Amino acid sequence: MTTWRILALSAGTFITSTIASHAGPCSQEIDSIQARADARLAANAAAGPSVPESPGAKLHRQPTPGSIAAAQDQLDEVSAGASQMIRAAMARARLADEAGDLAACRQALAEVEAAIGR
Repeated sequence: MTTWRILALSAGTFITSTIASHAGPCSQEIDSIQARADARLAANAAAGPSVPESPGAKLHRQPTPGSIAAAQDQLDEVSAGASQMIRAAMARARLADEAGDLAACRQALAEVEAAIGR
């Protein structure tokens, strides 16, 4: 009976030790940058929308519905574009990590860092 317990414990230890070996070469970097990207995007969302002042606003003119809509469209394009770029680069990093391509993974993560402003 003791032999079966030792065998079962040994098999369990072997199986759990191989789980960690499935991680890619930059899995930890991906997790770290993903957390930073999530925090940055959450902070930007919490800060609220912001677009640079137009020249007309600096002349003490009241905004028109059209100028407000144009500013909102510009803001939506910028935030959506950055968010899509970050998601695409993180997806490329994960694919490269799964393939074991450390250089491609780090390149994709560098793009994410540039987008979130290190």
